[in-house]
Amino acid sequence: MMQASPANSFPFSPLEFAILFIALWCLISFMVSLASGWFTLSRRFKKESEPYGQTKSAGPFFYSIYMRFRCHYGSVIRLTAAEDALYFSVLPILRIAHPPLRIPWTEIRMSRAKYLWVWPVVFFRLGNEEQIPMRIPERMARKLGILDRVPEAGGISALSTAP
Repeated sequence: MMQASPANSFPFSPLEFAILFIALWCLISFMVSLASGWFTLSRRFKKESEPYGQTKSAGPFFYSIYMRFRCHYGSVIRLTAAEDALYFSVLPILRIAHPPLRIPWTEIRMSRAKYLWVWPVVFFRLGNEEQIPMRIPERMARKLGILDRVPEAGGISALSTAP
């Protein structure tokens, strides 16, 4: 009686496995982009220019960002607050279906609250038409200098504390 060798027990060749892995990676990245709202935002807010003026950046590491349908981007998104807009980018290895975004301040509404009555967070509504929700930790917003902005300047709505 012959026994199967361990080398023959793997159903794919290394090349087939690599192709399958890359295809699955691309599919999952695209599905997360659709679910989170990133794809929707990219149709109107794809980054076409670099930030100008004084800028402050936060991330990608040590910050968790949640978007629509509780899509969690943990330690992969960098936010840059500039005079003209809020810029978003993900790590290059995850950039499939996640192009860098530039959302003008006039297209952003935000409010402050405590998530689960404990953690201070800042909630955003991105895009006046799209209304994509996003939640970031308040410490990230402070590092970006977003909380220091005058609400009348640039169209950011007044900050409020939700119950």
